Formats: sequence, structure tokens, C-alpha cells
Amino acid sequence: GVPSSYSLSQNFPNPFNPSTVIEYTLPQEERVRLTIYSISGQQVFRLIDGVQSPGNHRIEWDGRNRAGVPVSAGIYIYVLETPNFRESRKMTFLK
Repeated sequence: GVPSSYSLSQNFPNPFNPSTVIEYTLPQEERVRLTIYSISGQQVFRLIDGVQSPGNHRIEWDGRNRAGVPVSAGIYIYVLETPNFRESRKMTFLK
């Protein structure tokens, strides 16, 4: 069945190196943005920007920025945004 609510799970593994998985749930079809930010608020990478179907989703991030360069060790924030929902969580990248 279709989930009845939104959710954004903690990434795993966390801490991670070289990659991590982010899972989230959508109760309806809608536009989704999943963005990685540095702890200082700079956008590092946008994993998703488009319409997605309802259900459970997962995506892997390989620890690289928009230019394809591996990011520095540290804390990052990932944000899931839809027209009806916004949630963020922290993750740690270790070298």
C-alpha cells in the first residue's frame, strides 16, 4: 500500500566513508528536492530535483560535491523538501 505520511530516515552508515544511503517516504506523487549542505549552509550537492511517485525511496550519495570532487571530512546536513513537507538530518563524513 501507499504510505500515509512523510518520513526521512537517518542515513546509513553514519558516520560514512566513502558512501551512504538516504531513505525517505512519500504519501503522494509530488516534486521532491533532496539536497546536501555543509554545516555552514553552503549547498554541496542536490541528489534529487523532480517529481517522484508515492512510496519508499532510497538514494546513495558518494560523498562528492557538484564538481565531482570528494568532500572534506565533517558534518553535513541533508534536507528533504516537497510542497507539503520539509525535514533535515545530520550526517558525518569521515576520511
